[in-house]
Amino acid sequence: MLSRQAIFQAYFHGPQAIISLIEQHLGEEVLAPPPTIVALQHTVEGQLDEISKLKCQIKHLQEQVSLLRHQNFRLTRRISELEGQAALPQKDSHNSSLPPSTDPPSCKRTRSLRRPSGRPVGGQLGHPGQTRRFVRQPDQTLYHRLEQCQSCHASLEDSEVVSTHRRQLIDLPEVKLKVTEHRVEMRKCLRCGRINKAGFPEHIRAPLQYGPRLKARAVYLLEYQLLPYGRTQELLDDWFGYRLSAATLAGFLRECSGKLVRCEAQIKAALKRAPVIHVDETGLRVAKRSHYVHVTSTANLTHYICHTKRGREAIDEISILPYYRGTCVHDGWRSYRHYGQCLHSLCGAHLLRELTYLSEASEEEKQWAELMIKLLLEMKGAADEARRGGLKRVSLKQGRELTKRYDELTQENWRKHQVMEARAGPESEAEAATRQPMAVWKQSRRLLLRLLLQREDVLRFMNDLEVPFDNNQAERDLRMVKLQQKIGGCFRSEQGARQFCRIRGYLSTKRKAGRPVLSALESVLAR
Repeated sequence: MLSRQAIFQAYFHGPQAIISLIEQHLGEEVLAPPPTIVALQHTVEGQLDEISKLKCQIKHLQEQVSLLRHQNFRLTRRISELEGQAALPQKDSHNSSLPPSTDPPSCKRTRSLRRPSGRPVGGQLGHPGQTRRFVRQPDQTLYHRLEQCQSCHASLEDSEVVSTHRRQLIDLPEVKLKVTEHRVEMRKCLRCGRINKAGFPEHIRAPLQYGPRLKARAVYLLEYQLLPYGRTQELLDDWFGYRLSAATLAGFLRECSGKLVRCEAQIKAALKRAPVIHVDETGLRVAKRSHYVHVTSTANLTHYICHTKRGREAIDEISILPYYRGTCVHDGWRSYRHYGQCLHSLCGAHLLRELTYLSEASEEEKQWAELMIKLLLEMKGAADEARRGGLKRVSLKQGRELTKRYDELTQENWRKHQVMEARAGPESEAEAATRQPMAVWKQSRRLLLRLLLQREDVLRFMNDLEVPFDNNQAERDLRMVKLQQKIGGCFRSEQGARQFCRIRGYLSTKRKAGRPVLSALESVLAR
């Protein structure tokens, strides 16, 4: 039993001493009795629920880990692809078919496919200079006379003219609109009393109308100089002191386009008879939609048309290439290959740009790409030299030698690509990508295949000197269409785009023939 003295001693030592005294004499069960069966059941059920929740949480976390691993794999692969693309040279106008207008500001625009000639910049020795000469019959001659001697101040009125010196001033006369009023008389016959009325000239058809000279200058500014409507209105107002409305200018374009329908048909008929034509296409925004402008041209003829399609549907509607029997020069667009009744010639400039990209993108492709560039330029030089000599084709000996080198180079590198593909196999494509970027390898393979299968079309410029090396004729003709889009943004209607193409084709054809554009427009609008 516990004594009162022990209890008092424990009391003075604090609560922990009392607890120790009770546990020592009475046991731990007095302070913490065992739980009941009901309490134990509640505890077990609570632990089971907690375990179930933890299992669900673990499963959810495992799913998240799996998803994150998959995302990490995709991001790692994408980073690897982007790093490979960043290591490749950037595509621009000097190594691809992209137009110069899409070149980034950092692109060096001085890079060109042309090789330096070694000659100094500017006019060369022996180049004839040009200077403005005196006009033989000036429109006005002004005499400046002396009244008195500059030394003794004596009168020079009756003195002899020893010699004269002349200077000419070339300037524009004052320009203003000329308004001509036409009046017709109405007279009464003295015999029968009938009122007779005279007729207006045939070209006077409205109470108030504009003449062909003013119309021609408005169309010239809009369609040839590519000025927007607002700037054309300002310029005509500054020149002539008369402001025309945008609707009036649009009416001038409709009138001019309507009178050129027959001329457009004549241009198309002449293109079908040409021995060599150039074809190309480019994108154009019309009424907030993507359209395409197709050009068919020669050194003397130009035909444009705007269409919603780029491929065969548009080419069939143009109806030039389906009936053509000569040689068609193009950039290799697959839609042109469907027309087998004519011969085809691939643009050498496009091939040089593709080869330039391969030589800059991969060390493995650089060797054969540079050799092919050198060979194509050598072929072009041989063709130019034969053309200057008045020949119809490169000499047989030189042509066979160049063609043999071409075949050896293409076939040798095609075999190398076949060996690389056989070693890699279908399952180790990623392993092949570690040696060189897969995109470069595929582009090289496509180019080699084109050089092999379309060998005759690639070398046609060497075997027929009427065929040029490149398709620059069509690209130059399309340049003004891109410039119009750059200045004006887009066309608001298909009718406006078709009017532009018809008038621009007529003006380009006249300019190629050396005819004055303004007088050509005046003749159209005066008909």
